[in-house]
Amino acid sequence: MTDARFEDAGGGPLNLGAMDPEDLQVLSALLQDAVLTAGDISWQKRHRRLALLVNRVRREDGVHTVPPERVRALVSVENVQAVASQGVARGDGETVLSLLSVQFEPGEEGAGFVVFTLAGDGALRAQVEALELRLRDVTRPYRAVSGKLPDHEG
Repeated sequence: MTDARFEDAGGGPLNLGAMDPEDLQVLSALLQDAVLTAGDISWQKRHRRLALLVNRVRREDGVHTVPPERVRALVSVENVQAVASQGVARGDGETVLSLLSVQFEPGEEGAGFVVFTLAGDGALRAQVEALELRLRDVTRPYRAVSGKLPDHEG
C-alpha cells in the first residue's frame, strides 16, 4: 500500500489561521471528523498555547478522494489563559477522540472561549485573551485506515 502524495491531490499542505469567528468557521469545517487521542493534546501553560495533533480528513476543494485521505495536522490556539475539559480522560493517551466542531464564544473586549466539541459529549474549552488559531498540515496525506468517510446518519 502506498501513501497518497500532495502532488497527486488538488492543492498542497494547509497552513491557515483564524483571527475572527468567520475564519474559525472555515477551520472548523476542515477539522470536522478529525481524530486524536488525549495524548495528542498539549497545554503549554508557559507559552500560553493549547496544541492538538490531529488526523484530519482531507476536504479541501470540496472534493472527497476515494479512498478517503487523512493528514496529520497541528492545531494551535494562542493567548490561552486556562483550559478545561469534559469527557477527556487525561491519563488515557490511547482512547480515540473525534472532533465535531470548533467554535468561539465571545466575551468582553475580544476575549472569550475556543470550544472544541467532541463526539460523545466531550469538549475542550480554552479561555483566550483574543482569538488566534492556526491549522498546519505536518505530514503527507495517507489513505484513511477505515477506507471510508465518517457517517453522521442515523
